[in-house]
Amino acid sequence: MSLVRLEFAQDYATLTLNRPQRHNSLIPDLVETLAAHAESLAGRSDLVAVLLQAEGPSFSTGGDVAGCVEQPRIERRDYADRVVGGLNRAILALLDLPMPLLGRAHGPITGGSLGLLLACDLVAVSERTFLQSYYVDVGFSPDGGWCALLPARIGEAKAREIQLLNQRVLADQMLSLGLAQALVDEVALDGTLHTWLRDLRYKQRLGVMATKRGLMPPQRRASIAAALEAEKAAFLDMIDRPETEAGMARFLKR
Repeated sequence: MSLVRLEFAQDYATLTLNRPQRHNSLIPDLVETLAAHAESLAGRSDLVAVLLQAEGPSFSTGGDVAGCVEQPRIERRDYADRVVGGLNRAILALLDLPMPLLGRAHGPITGGSLGLLLACDLVAVSERTFLQSYYVDVGFSPDGGWCALLPARIGEAKAREIQLLNQRVLADQMLSLGLAQALVDEVALDGTLHTWLRDLRYKQRLGVMATKRGLMPPQRRASIAAALEAEKAAFLDMIDRPETEAGMARFLKR
C-alpha cells in the first residue's frame, strides 16, 4: 500500500497522504514518496491543478514521535535527517509546482505537517481542522516551515505567540490569518475544491503559470530553501539530547 497515492482524473492530479492508521504522521518513506510524486508533476503543463488531501480522521499529525523513539539511539539522528530532509524536499517540490496546489484539510495539522499546508495556494478547511506546533512541549526544534515560512504569512509577532505558548489555531482563526481561504462543513470540502477547479479551468493557463512563477521568484525560493535547511540543522542538533528524549517520553504518555 502506497503511503502517498498519486491519481489523475480529467485535467487534474490528486496527492493523498495514505497512512490513516497513524493519522498520516510523517516517516521517511511517506515524505520521500510525496516529494518524488510532486517532482514528477513539475513538467505537467497540461494539468489545471493538483489537489493535496489525506485519508482518515486527520490531515497529518506531523513527525511520528513513536517511530523516532523506536529507533536505536545510534540511528536516531539519521532517521530524523531522513524525515526532516524528506519533508523539506517535499515542501520545496510542492512550492515548485507550475500549477495551483489546492489543499483539503480536515482534523489536526500538527508539527512539521504545517509545511504541506503552507505550500498550498488555496486551502479549504473544515470546522474540525486546527494547527498546533507542540515543539516547546516536546523539546524539538521547529521544522516544516514554522520558522522558515509561517512568520512571512501571518507576521512575526503572531508566529512567536502561537509557537512559544503552543497555542491551538482553530479553523476560524486559520481563515482570519490567511492560512485558509474557505471554511466549510466537512461534507462540503470536496465541493469547494471542485469549485476552485472549475474556476481555474476558465483561466488562461499561461497566465496562471506566470503568476505562480512571479509569486516564487528564484531569490525567494533560495531563501526558503536555506531557511528550511537551517531548521533541519537545529532539529538534528537537539534530537539526541537527553532533554529531548525525556520530552518525547512525556509526550507519548499523554
